[in-house]
Amino acid sequence: MTNKANTEEITLETPIQRGEKAIEKIFLRKPTAGELRGLALSEVLQLQVDALVKLTPRLSSPALTEPEMRNLDPADLVQIGGAIASFLLTKRAKGEIA
Repeated sequence: MTNKANTEEITLETPIQRGEKAIEKIFLRKPTAGELRGLALSEVLQLQVDALVKLTPRLSSPALTEPEMRNLDPADLVQIGGAIASFLLTKRAKGEIA
């Protein structure tokens, strides 16, 4: 992933087992407006579980499935939600120079 402002690397507390492979890290990228379809931004920003379960597979690499999202360690879900929420903030809100 090349653009740090548009991607976030997440190291999972509890790896996801997918067949023989354990997924220990995922990359999230900043969503586009189209990827937010069907979701309330307020629910995403409030880290509502259902919103994160629906949105994360659209943004993650490797792409997580909704069942994998439902089985995540809660600490991992919060970490993912925080990264996604930070993508939705303006540079000014983050305290960065615009």
